[in-house]
Amino acid sequence: MIPSYANFGGKIHGGILLSLMDKVAYACASRHAGTYCVTVTVDNVNFLQAVDVGDLVSLHASVNFVGRTSMVVGIKVIAENVHTGLQKHTNTSYFTMVAKDEAGNPTPVPPLLLETPEDARRFLEAIKRREIKEESSDAFDNEKNRMTLESDLEKLNSYRCVVGY
Repeated sequence: MIPSYANFGGKIHGGILLSLMDKVAYACASRHAGTYCVTVTVDNVNFLQAVDVGDLVSLHASVNFVGRTSMVVGIKVIAENVHTGLQKHTNTSYFTMVAKDEAGNPTPVPPLLLETPEDARRFLEAIKRREIKEESSDAFDNEKNRMTLESDLEKLNSYRCVVGY
């Protein structure tokens, strides 16, 4: 990674890594779908360790799940210190991509061939991740609908904020 990618702390800026991951997700999804794909969501962006200027960065991507028109691409980022050869797992993320036809409409994607037990594990994990995400979204919507500013405002007293109105 080059110095111009560094943040004020001297490490590679997270936005640079996200941009690279998005490009790799596009390439992986488009290869599987055989058509143009767009990013719909980016889930679980985990910055596990910093990437240093001078590190050699490798991004490993795989289509982990396919729906009718969507795919989940898992990405693992590895940074290698070229002087010591030490490698570290720095990022993991999951991108949901949708295949588009020439008119820009969602288009079906081929099924995913699960060639190894690892492929099957990734597919099953993607299903579980999707189920949990839907449950969490529903639970949040239910809680949000029950919330009222007047009755819940007192909860803010135990947090580091000051209500200024």
